[in-house]
Amino acid sequence: MTSIERSILYSCNNGIARITLNRPNHINAFNIQMRDELYETLRLFNDDSLAEVGIIEGSGLKGFCSGADLTEFGTAPSQIIARNVRWERDLWGLFLKLDKPIVAKLHGYVIGSGVEIASLCDVRISSENSVFKMPEVALGLIPAAGGTQTLSRLIGQPLAMDMLVTGRLIKSQEALKIGLIDYCVSSNEVENMVNKVVNILKNNNNVLTRTAKHLVRESLDLSLEQGMRIESVKAIAALTYNQ
Repeated sequence: MTSIERSILYSCNNGIARITLNRPNHINAFNIQMRDELYETLRLFNDDSLAEVGIIEGSGLKGFCSGADLTEFGTAPSQIIARNVRWERDLWGLFLKLDKPIVAKLHGYVIGSGVEIASLCDVRISSENSVFKMPEVALGLIPAAGGTQTLSRLIGQPLAMDMLVTGRLIKSQEALKIGLIDYCVSSNEVENMVNKVVNILKNNNNVLTRTAKHLVRESLDLSLEQGMRIESVKAIAALTYNQ
């Protein structure tokens, strides 16, 4: 009997964890196996005492992730059961709860779920050959991995609406311009840029980095006054902890 190949790979070296989407023959299309394995891998990353910062990347030359695996649509017993399973194993909520910084290394096709995964990371680094697209509405679907929420917070409501309802293809230079990605470099420089950024993150004070990350995430729906109050309390606590 041949064992099923893992759709998510994990390794950690010198404080840097790599989480790899591993379905290169399908351009890392996101299926149920990948969802379940990514959930467990993110928990492992967050609990791994040797991991200080993470990189999430896609295997193969064609792309980071080509979106949801449409061949699995309709295979669940019912939409209600499928939705309940998704909430019981809240992968997207887990992304938001990660204590450690995580960098998205993007190349080629970054479609649907690929855009949503990248949007939940802290830093997005892309090769100049990347293309981005949210095709769900055109396929008769609604983004189910937080896309309607994360995109508007990342690039603003008008641009998010444009991506979501038109499903148009966005090239890497435009993605950089609108803030969908943070860095855009040539294909042969992506690994160097990723290493440069993760080493900066790794060498920062862990407590302060994590505090800053949580302050940004927790304050999204608060007024400026409320956010400033929380920042004051947590900043003092973090600095006191490090003395």
